[in-house]
Amino acid sequence: MTALQLTWFVLIGVLLCGYAILDGFDLGVGCWHLCGRDDKERRLFINAIGPVWDGNEVWLLTGGGALFAAFPPVYASVFSGFYLALMLVLVGLILRAAAIEFRSQVESPAWRQAWDVAFAVGSVLPALLFGVALGNVVRGLELDVGGNYVGGFFALLNPYALLVGLTGLAMFVVHGALFLAARLDGELQVRARGWASRSWVVFAALYVVTTGCTLATYVRGSLPLALTASSFGLLCIVTSGLLNRSGRDLAAFLASAATMLCIWGGVGATLFPNLLPASNDPLRSLTIASSSSSSGTLTVMLVVALVGMPLVIGYTAVVYRIFMRMPLTVDQGY
Repeated sequence: MTALQLTWFVLIGVLLCGYAILDGFDLGVGCWHLCGRDDKERRLFINAIGPVWDGNEVWLLTGGGALFAAFPPVYASVFSGFYLALMLVLVGLILRAAAIEFRSQVESPAWRQAWDVAFAVGSVLPALLFGVALGNVVRGLELDVGGNYVGGFFALLNPYALLVGLTGLAMFVVHGALFLAARLDGELQVRARGWASRSWVVFAALYVVTTGCTLATYVRGSLPLALTASSFGLLCIVTSGLLNRSGRDLAAFLASAATMLCIWGGVGATLFPNLLPASNDPLRSLTIASSSSSSGTLTVMLVVALVGMPLVIGYTAVVYRIFMRMPLTVDQGY
């Protein structure tokens, strides 16, 4: 394994972690959307994420593109094996985008109600399926000698993957509620804190169970590193819950983001040096060394990343600095 290959293993993890943190609160807000009591509250929910939601999704596209260029066999196996599941994710993301754009185009309660449901479904579906996909990657897939997935769709719906999916959904739900608490004020902010507090209990319990199952069964890399990352993740979860209860909304949200960072660190430590483990034969696993592109390709990509990623991060920081400080109102356009 070369330093270039290891670098791209880490960079792809950073991109996917960035997506989980940033688009995670968008998905979480969508999960709470139908809890808005009237059109005004639901409009506020959408306006809260309006300036940033589409930019947040760029992290997913960049992560997928980086995986395609850096580790083509892994990209091919994952996207072909998870084809139906990824199509469902795509449907959910399209529903969410369409709902944001079209919801307020017609002054009709029935029209808005239909798009509200579409927005909620389009948020819950990806939040659940992303976790199911990650659970299958950690668990391992049935691969043939060419690295192709040979199991069926329903084999992906195994108990462990579904457990990870529910944990991921709960994580995004808490993350979204904490974001709403940080952006709203008054009685609605108090309710958002209550949503975060109640869903936090579910997430914490699922995290403990999922982490225990993972550490006991599926660690192929460094157990000490995976255990350390998981312990810090639990500490961040507890911290976010305590901060939420004390009304320190932004700090609680940042602690939730740190939780996701620890989770992705644990995933990386669990998989390393594999990218896609084979559950039927460890020798068929797609590793960092065996599935990477040429050193020339990785070098060119690294140069582009070193130039492009600071620009993207800087642009994202400026956007958040401008829009997240603006007062949130019902009638503002995004």
